[in-house]
Amino acid sequence: MEKSPFNVDIENHILEDLFTRLRNARYADDLENDDWRYGTPTAYLKDLVEYWIEEYDWRKVEQEINYFSHFRTQIDEMPIHFIHQAGNGPAPIPLILSHGWPWTFWDFKNVIEPLCDPGSFGGDPEDAFDVVVPSLPGFGFSTPLNRTGINFWRTADIWSTLMRDVLGYERFAAQGGDWGSIISAQLGHKYADQLIGVHLSLSFPLDFFVKGLPGEDEYEDDEKHNYHHTQGRMAHATSHVSVQCTDPQTLASALHDSPVGLLSWLVERRRNWSDCGGDVESVFSREDLITTAMIYWVSNSFVTSARFYWESAHHLWSPVHDRMPAIEAPTAIALFPEELCLMPRKFLHNYYNLKQLHYMPEGGHFAPSEQPELLVNDVRTFFRQFRD
Repeated sequence: MEKSPFNVDIENHILEDLFTRLRNARYADDLENDDWRYGTPTAYLKDLVEYWIEEYDWRKVEQEINYFSHFRTQIDEMPIHFIHQAGNGPAPIPLILSHGWPWTFWDFKNVIEPLCDPGSFGGDPEDAFDVVVPSLPGFGFSTPLNRTGINFWRTADIWSTLMRDVLGYERFAAQGGDWGSIISAQLGHKYADQLIGVHLSLSFPLDFFVKGLPGEDEYEDDEKHNYHHTQGRMAHATSHVSVQCTDPQTLASALHDSPVGLLSWLVERRRNWSDCGGDVESVFSREDLITTAMIYWVSNSFVTSARFYWESAHHLWSPVHDRMPAIEAPTAIALFPEELCLMPRKFLHNYYNLKQLHYMPEGGHFAPSEQPELLVNDVRTFFRQFRD
């Protein structure tokens, strides 16, 4: 299979149309919502859109994105975009980093170079990785997705093909958060013989859509707080899961027409799921927030990213073996305190071939963009044991 160099270069007419829509936006009335109780406040949204119009520079961000080596390939007649950055060290380990929703590949921007070239970032060149960062099928520049049925476990199949048949790695490592953690876990389940190891920043059962999450009785007394934490955090995840699992096309009709609506939908998740204490800009810059919306907008990919939920809920995962642990590849889990789900210790030790479990001092759902240094150090530590 061949890969072709890819450059992000959005046509001017797409940007001109975007800014026309931003300037002509019609905003919803909003009362008594400074605390975001009803969702993204209109006053904050207007201010953020004003920044988008007057100060944000997409062409500058494009240059930053294109600093890395981008490629596209076709797998099962689907376009797959990815960064492939060679490691600078004596024996780099190939590592695929998988994002989730409402992430993009660009959430990994601050971890790529430290993982590839640790010697330039105060680390040991022995810890170098060849880093591969794909856009999930139907996300960002892995578009257009012109078929249905693509979900997390199908994506794991695609990643195996990408790493082995396109890039030529016989064995490789995987890391991910959100959907990326479930994709990485599926790699460790189905393709354990190909995996050097799996590093996860979110633990989630692969049969979640069948069995749901563990009940309170599955948590030990000294970790009951993690159950209540999970219940509270997941309460902020019900709206998007519900609509994107049931009727994503209906929502997409609005968000593909309104960049302001798209930004509102995405920013609320950044605020509610990160370790920001209610101040989203204490973790993400305005440029970061707008860039996430821009990647979804210019690639016209919200609808297929939302359908990823529908396809996972309606094409249910089934195991390829019934052995325990379900994920047989050596696994590390980094638990960030404001992550959506904190699973019971018994589950972690039974479900995974668990070799490393670290509780992080800070951070939330977007580990590589919230706490890149913590994540990089944890990944380096785990995979050090597998080096020659």
